[in-house]
Amino acid sequence: MTAGTTSRVPTPTRGRSALERLVPLSAESFAQEHWAQAPVVTPAAQLPGGILDLFGEAQVDELVSRRGLRAPFLRVAKNGRTLGDREFTQGGGVGASVTDQVSDDKLLRLFADGATIVLQGLHRTWGPLVDFTQQLAEELGHPVQANAYVTPSQSTGFSDHYDVHDVFVLQMAGEKRWRLRPPVHPAPLRDEPWTDHRTAVEAAGSREPELEFTLRPGDVLYLPRGWVHSATALGGVSTHLTLGVHVWTRRHVADELVSIALTELSRDEQLRASLAVSSSGFGEEGLAPDVELVRESLVRALGSIDPVAVVDALEARARGTQRPAPIGPLAQVSAAQSLREGTTLRLRPHVAARLVPADGGGAVLRSRLADFPVEPRDVGTLVALVDDGVLCADMVGLDLARRLLLAGLVVVADD
Repeated sequence: MTAGTTSRVPTPTRGRSALERLVPLSAESFAQEHWAQAPVVTPAAQLPGGILDLFGEAQVDELVSRRGLRAPFLRVAKNGRTLGDREFTQGGGVGASVTDQVSDDKLLRLFADGATIVLQGLHRTWGPLVDFTQQLAEELGHPVQANAYVTPSQSTGFSDHYDVHDVFVLQMAGEKRWRLRPPVHPAPLRDEPWTDHRTAVEAAGSREPELEFTLRPGDVLYLPRGWVHSATALGGVSTHLTLGVHVWTRRHVADELVSIALTELSRDEQLRASLAVSSSGFGEEGLAPDVELVRESLVRALGSIDPVAVVDALEARARGTQRPAPIGPLAQVSAAQSLREGTTLRLRPHVAARLVPADGGGAVLRSRLADFPVEPRDVGTLVALVDDGVLCADMVGLDLARRLLLAGLVVVADD
């Protein structure tokens, strides 16, 4: 490896929005008129950028036959039932005897018999989707995952249901007839699956759909969480991508507020005190004063929380929901070894870096990686890196530049 070819991470597309490849609207119009509210159905002709380069049937065959895919990165469904892993996995032979590896022979039989193949976690296993989902997540401010659904002709992979996350459905091959019905449980949280409302969902599925349409190659559907839906492949195999947007909600804000308040209350000796001895267990009359005392203390603690503390807590959670852009460890080491003063470095995409002041005038570079301590003399330069995303190795000195490279925080910039 040489410095000219090391550790190249694709630069996020400048001037080309991932979101605007999926909807024929500006980001502002989409956010105001449709986000979390109403579906958007877009024919391919209204999306000049196109989506068919992201994935396709040849990639399905490659992943299941040549990539050593393992459960749970694949599942199989038929007639509304998800099959057990053993029905489509087996050992991989000498040196790969673990039995959770996908069997292309078993898949062939199941698919030919009408089962739907679901490729999960494509935002981790297929390069173009790694890049696209990371860019979309950055634009939306919510984490994104990618699954593919491959359905034989005239088959319905899953019965009527709703998702607990928003989705973009990208039709990659074949045709699929979709039926949409309004939510029976609006804005479901992540721990409120459709099976909690099975009766209402089944009743909704028996009524006329509010929207019914066919997606063809290149078409895209945006569907907010909670909308009841089902789909049937038409006239051949259907392959579509589902980009799941795992939205942050006000409930997450509430969780962090309560967590911070409880941490504060735990410092109060009065709140740590034991409840009175009671041979009859908990009783409303005996416990009422304790309930009132704790309630008043909790309200006071909640009222004193600085919103910045909540933002910091949510940011910490958000950093763990996405990965930085992929890098090659070997290439990164080579880049550090062959570094020159004139080498241009840039912040690793999607690393979510920010500087946090530390004692003594220094700082900590906080990101999706381990915290990186910054000496006082280097704070100004690192501020420039975080703000502008690019700097020359001689601006920070070769020693610090190498440490940043080996920490995975920067990469060699494209020529």
